[in-house]
Amino acid sequence: MQLRYNYRLYPTPGQQQALAKAFGCARVVFNDALRARRQAHHAGLPYVTDAELSSRLTTSKATPERAWLGEVSSVVLQQALADLNAAYRNFFASLSGNRHGRGVGAPRFRSRKDRRQSIRFTANARWSITPGDKLRLPKIGDVPVRWSRALPSRPSSVTVIKDAAGRYFASFAVQAQPNPLPATDAVVGIDLGLANFAVLSDGRKIASPRFLRRAEGKLRRRQRELSRKQEGSKNRERARVKVARAYARVADARREFHHQLSTALIRDNQAVAVEDLTVNGLARTRLAKSVHDAGWSAFTGMLEYKARLRGREFHKIGRFEPTSQTCSACGLKDRPKPLHVRAWQCLGCGAWLDRDINAAVNVAKAAGLAVTACRAQVRPGPTLAQRGEAGTLPKSRGKVA
Repeated sequence: MQLRYNYRLYPTPGQQQALAKAFGCARVVFNDALRARRQAHHAGLPYVTDAELSSRLTTSKATPERAWLGEVSSVVLQQALADLNAAYRNFFASLSGNRHGRGVGAPRFRSRKDRRQSIRFTANARWSITPGDKLRLPKIGDVPVRWSRALPSRPSSVTVIKDAAGRYFASFAVQAQPNPLPATDAVVGIDLGLANFAVLSDGRKIASPRFLRRAEGKLRRRQRELSRKQEGSKNRERARVKVARAYARVADARREFHHQLSTALIRDNQAVAVEDLTVNGLARTRLAKSVHDAGWSAFTGMLEYKARLRGREFHKIGRFEPTSQTCSACGLKDRPKPLHVRAWQCLGCGAWLDRDINAAVNVAKAAGLAVTACRAQVRPGPTLAQRGEAGTLPKSRGKVA
């Protein structure tokens, strides 16, 4: 399994200038190649192949107009062409219907104002990790790295990223071998929501942190400060960085929460089941901000790859499974209920059920996991007695003679 390990970089001012030059050269190569293919398409000429683009790059580096491309590593420029080729392959596969998921549009030109800049070094670039635990990059130098954890194996490539907040990261592509955890009998179904981020089939409820909602006041102030700065001024750029850093802190906190919760669930359970939610559809409703703030897709993705890495089972049931309408105790399907109904009584067995826990139990059962429904019951409700069953008489108020 191929994974990515990200680490924070702290380049010196000189190294930041060298990285900025590398970002710019990669962007120019990408845009030149994209422009060549678009011009050929509009002129009715044959499709410009990958080999021809590489040959044109070599020729352009010998011209006075593009001689400065030789100041950066050639691998960075070749990887920019590889990114364009991958973008076209995804676009064509999306047009033909061979690519699953959302449709992919045609490649677009890159801009120096893009909030994310990146360059990639493969093994051919001869990058290395020095004995002093620095990242040695060709024509850039030895960049200090904050190693938060050890790499499991030798990386095949490294991508240097600069985000909108001005932070630098090194993303290593690593081939990780599965490391199974000791087997356990526990299994769990998960019902994802907004009021509670996750409700488990064993009755536990994990409250939603709502990172974006809690930071809205500070974000609003930062945005107001940005809007008051003059266009193109240095003060506006400083204000923009402050806004980007505020949003980055929200995203980092959400990602850390997802990692901690997904790791705990995979560690404690042999099998995990979740529901395949229509996040794109929910993101077009009035709940859009809360849905994006929850980050369900990122969380389920972490569960999936961690289950594969740790030898656990991961199940994703269909989105049309009536988990909230079916009684987990007797299996009777009830009518649809509005969102404000958080507990309901089954008409078959009379049990009072917590809506979220009942849905989590049904998610686990739909995935074929053996779970108990006792946690879903709020309280046992009264049921109709049989006609021939002995009953009690009302207590007499008068005296017995």
